[in-house]
Amino acid sequence: MSPTRPRNESFLSLGSNLEPELHLRQALQELTRHGRVRAVSSVWESPALGRPDQPRYLNAVVRFETDLSAEDLICRLIPEIEKRLGRVRSADKSASRPIDIDLLVFNEETQPVAGHRIPSPEIQERAFVAWPLAELAPGRSCPGGNRTFREIAEALGARDLTRRADIQLMHNAIHPESSNEGRSR
Repeated sequence: MSPTRPRNESFLSLGSNLEPELHLRQALQELTRHGRVRAVSSVWESPALGRPDQPRYLNAVVRFETDLSAEDLICRLIPEIEKRLGRVRSADKSASRPIDIDLLVFNEETQPVAGHRIPSPEIQERAFVAWPLAELAPGRSCPGGNRTFREIAEALGARDLTRRADIQLMHNAIHPESSNEGRSR
């Protein structure tokens, strides 16, 4: 019998401003095919960065366990899911998108992976990333730092953010068949 590899724990940010409720749910369902979604934050609404002409974003953070490496997540799984859900990468980094997935934390690692820094600098810079992350792991320290996720979120403030209690993602990530509205049984 071969020894089982320990599961890697990661936190992923999800964001969408094109049919966001649909695309966030679809992204979660895609993730469940490659690991285990352990928790999903509340959905947070935020303006598009630097683009008041665009629809507002819906954002969430997912605690995800997988046997995939950080490199596999960044180079293979995340781009595959984004492409499947209709994301087209363009030179305009501020373009609206059906889905944006970023690896924020991978285990307790602090290293560059495939051109990305782990943990992601967005944790320290963007309230729409920090608040949902703090919701899932408030007392956990950011790898390589001495502040907890809650302390980081509080330092950034919550101006321009709205928690959307009317949108529930976790149940649908675990039980996708129950999210098919109007389906007869």
